[in-house]
Amino acid sequence: MTTANSNLTKAKNAKNDEFYTQYHDIEKEITSYLDYDENVFRDKTILLPCDDPEWSNFTKYFAQNFERFGLKKLISTSYAHNSKQLEIGYTPSLFESNNPQFDQQKTLVKGKIFTLCKDTTQDGRVDINDLQWTYLEGDGDFRSEEVKALRDQADMIITNPPFSLFREFLNWIVAANKQFVIIGSMNAITYKEVFPLIKHNKMWLGNGFHAGNAYFATTAEKEYANGVYDSETGLVKFRNCCWFTNFEHGRRHQSLQLMTMQENLRFNKKMKGKEAYDKYDNYDAIEVSFTDAIPSDYKGVMGVPISFLDKYCPEQFEILGTSDNGLVDDFLKKTDGLAQKFVDDYYKSGGTGAYKEGNPTAGLYQNNVAKMIYKRIFIKHKDLTK
Repeated sequence: MTTANSNLTKAKNAKNDEFYTQYHDIEKEITSYLDYDENVFRDKTILLPCDDPEWSNFTKYFAQNFERFGLKKLISTSYAHNSKQLEIGYTPSLFESNNPQFDQQKTLVKGKIFTLCKDTTQDGRVDINDLQWTYLEGDGDFRSEEVKALRDQADMIITNPPFSLFREFLNWIVAANKQFVIIGSMNAITYKEVFPLIKHNKMWLGNGFHAGNAYFATTAEKEYANGVYDSETGLVKFRNCCWFTNFEHGRRHQSLQLMTMQENLRFNKKMKGKEAYDKYDNYDAIEVSFTDAIPSDYKGVMGVPISFLDKYCPEQFEILGTSDNGLVDDFLKKTDGLAQKFVDDYYKSGGTGAYKEGNPTAGLYQNNVAKMIYKRIFIKHKDLTK
């Protein structure tokens, strides 16, 4: 059955990366950083790669707020149509085709660069009407030397990168040691290229989409399941999308209000029927299936869902590792991955999937039944270990 959750995976596999962020989602996210530091963008050069203001809203948003934010320079680049390998044709916008520099051939094979830094219209303000553009030498691929040079001169990189190239795009940013705000799947949290950045407090989740649901505009004509694509608005719904950033915002410093272990077992409806927290067979940690069931008084290690990071406060918790790919210190491992007996018990009880001895997936017994536990992040309280 097709679901909104699987839609992002399909987009990656098909390299259908034409999804455009809504203006109000950009505004909501950026406002959270401004609320924390009103001068966060002052005198900064922002690069918006993978962004075409003829379709996307990132350039529109920052151009319209250029003076309010006190920006030094705004640069955005777009990717050439022919390089996208889309099944749909391309019709240049009037913004491009009415310009004297328009070239019918270049518009298909060359990327474009848009810049904003001064009042070119001489109307007394700097805004989107002062946006200047020209064709790039290449197709606008962020990996090109041409766009790398733009990256290196920028202070900040903000965009919705290609879904199919998220890992490579993040590495591209980190290699240049830039501040950034980018959109990606929450499942990326446990990627080997991503998790170490989160563990070592070099990247975290942003303010987030409303209720965890993101709605993107798309120009691609594809079939979607009921409830995923709205033909009237042209929006596609994705669950488990989030903003990744190294910008500070107030929400990430709000501590969770939690009950004790005994209070959770007694009053938390999500712990109904349990006399104790389950313990993993292969990790020295307890299983906490819900963020609001984290016990406030437990001094040991806890395995929590990846969605916990949306509530993670670095002053309250320490992140130790993840079960998804074995990125965890040896002291937490009871066994070197799943034991063969556990794997055998799992399949005897009707389990499915491709699990074998040594797999890092967290496993536990519930009522003597072996169960695999989906991606877990291992954490512990800071205030209880001082």
